[in-house]
Amino acid sequence: MKALIVDDNDIARTTLSHLARQVPNLTVVNEYCNAMEAYHHLQENHIDLIFLDIEMPEMTGIELTKNLSGKDIIIIFTSSKKEYALEAFELNIADYILKPVTPARFLQAVSKAQSIIESRKENVQFSKEEFLFVRDSNITRRLKLDDIFYAEAMGDYVKFYTKEKMFAIHGKMKTAEERLPKDDFIRVHRSYIVSISKIDTLQDGGIMINKKFIPVADAYRKALNKRMNVF
Repeated sequence: MKALIVDDNDIARTTLSHLARQVPNLTVVNEYCNAMEAYHHLQENHIDLIFLDIEMPEMTGIELTKNLSGKDIIIIFTSSKKEYALEAFELNIADYILKPVTPARFLQAVSKAQSIIESRKENVQFSKEEFLFVRDSNITRRLKLDDIFYAEAMGDYVKFYTKEKMFAIHGKMKTAEERLPKDDFIRVHRSYIVSISKIDTLQDGGIMINKKFIPVADAYRKALNKRMNVF
């Protein structure tokens, strides 16, 4: 994992850097004493993880986290105060460590970050033959893209429907949308991605695919009509 340390306290940065050196596969790419410099670094460089202080001049750690919304960056807050914890966890951070940071607590937080990264890894991936490989329990199965009718978000899972079977894969809809070929699939709702070639009819409020009614949200209707050459 590539990490940044962002803290305006010299001793805190030194402590975190020392602890990070004890963890295999964790590399501190850079250290910053303010969030603004870290923000500029993150606009041009890929980082997996940030150890981030909260109370800093110019930009707080919470403000930086909000400005990084949409990026797949794992945040671990390090703070001497408890009162920011609730607001911090509402930002979907990985962990919140109270200073002074102990080795055991540091390792616990890093383990959480590693688990998050592992959960993102290749639950869905493609081969050159245009197959979708899905991890179903402990078995990786090959699924032809052409067999997929639509995908549906359901909590922490994405369900891929074929004519005969459904595959429930742990992951995010955003990941499925990024990996399914845009020439063949289109998002029609926050909870649905469909195969364009499998659409049977367009109706008020939705479409029919394999006798299944799928709602089309207003935000996606114009793009769908354009792809379907509807005038």
